[in-house]
Amino acid sequence: MRQSRALRLLDRLEREPRADAVIDALREGVRALPLGRGRDVLHGRWLGHPVHPLMVQVPIGSWLSAAVLDLRPGRSREAGLLVGVGLAAAAPAALAGAVDWAELHRRQQRVGLVHALANTAAVGLYAASLACRVKGREAAGRAYGFLGLTAVGLGGMLGGHLAYRQASGANHAEEVLHVVTEGWHRIGTVDEFPAGQPVRRSVDDVPVLVVREPGGTIHALAERCSHLAGPLSEGTVADGCVECPWHGSVFRLSDGWNVRGPATAPQPAFDSRIVDGRVEVRLRRQDRDDRPGNVRGADRHRSATETGTAHGHSS
Repeated sequence: MRQSRALRLLDRLEREPRADAVIDALREGVRALPLGRGRDVLHGRWLGHPVHPLMVQVPIGSWLSAAVLDLRPGRSREAGLLVGVGLAAAAPAALAGAVDWAELHRRQQRVGLVHALANTAAVGLYAASLACRVKGREAAGRAYGFLGLTAVGLGGMLGGHLAYRQASGANHAEEVLHVVTEGWHRIGTVDEFPAGQPVRRSVDDVPVLVVREPGGTIHALAERCSHLAGPLSEGTVADGCVECPWHGSVFRLSDGWNVRGPATAPQPAFDSRIVDGRVEVRLRRQDRDDRPGNVRGADRHRSATETGTAHGHSS
């Protein structure tokens, strides 16, 4: 089957570099906004996934409802109210989207820029629609409204491409829970892990970040950042946390909790132990209990002497 024309255009858009200078300027402007802790609120860290898709439901739903009312005679007043509600809700939704967009890869940002332009055009058209309705020009108000809905549809299609084709906002560590097999996995000797230094190892072809504290406690997390799969082994370790070198997400080494965004999902964590001078890790129980076909019988019969302290064992 041949690739669709729309998909060819989107692929070309991802590779088009002519707007990169504009993207750089806008990205730095968004990053410079004095949002403080509000930045993580807009990322959706409190929700566990990006909040922007949730927030856009209000303007989209309001404008779609207005279009339905515009198809019925004598409902222009109610439709105008819905247009106004959509315009009021569009600003915070756009801010959340901009904060997410500023922390994406370049190809994603290229598509995201056009997505934002389509939605900006929709806001302008709906503002014109509302102005016409206030002045009693109902036919023009309806026309601008339908044009705005068309722009919203285009923006939504580009947003879907960002989310599902380019995986922006997805949890890039989710597959770890389904790939790593049961039981303990040997990853090296203790002296292969210098104190305080991030080291990359592999378990079932899944990259794992290993950090040994000066006191001997060993922490292990999935190595690819849940935000956009950045290499945590190349990040900075400080204060019991690791910072992703790509976009600055911070994760707690003890349990993988995302202390700071833009990551909205924590890192899968591993239990660790030392046996005969060798480090072994296994996927932490709460991260693997819900997997289909999970068998834990062998784990139940392990003695306390064999397993040691599974939550970051100290030699």
